[in-house]
Amino acid sequence: MSQTPPPTTTPDPMAPDEERTWAMLSHLSGIVLLVIGPLIIMLVFGPRSEFVRKQAVEALNFQIIIAIGLLISLILTVVVIGVILLPIVLVVGLILMILGGVAANKGVEYRYPFNLRMVK
Repeated sequence: MSQTPPPTTTPDPMAPDEERTWAMLSHLSGIVLLVIGPLIIMLVFGPRSEFVRKQAVEALNFQIIIAIGLLISLILTVVVIGVILLPIVLVVGLILMILGGVAANKGVEYRYPFNLRMVK
């Protein structure tokens, strides 16, 4: 008796407009969900599209940087400088996330101007 191996399934590729939508959402989801949004999109839709995976990884790395910046700003509120840094981190992060979402929606691979590439 020979056993046949189970069929390997490859995820269905995404349509270009669907790719752009999920790539855009990977950037914009960080506004509400911080790190969780890009992480979920990377894990669920990344295997179906290289473009979505790259944009979700870029957004995830940026969200990690923003979270670190917010944490440092909150700690520094004790010595007043955090009160100045906190809104700067929030506003700059929001603007860059919107720019990333717009670029991804156009099908352009967006890279944040200052981003540590921790997740590959």
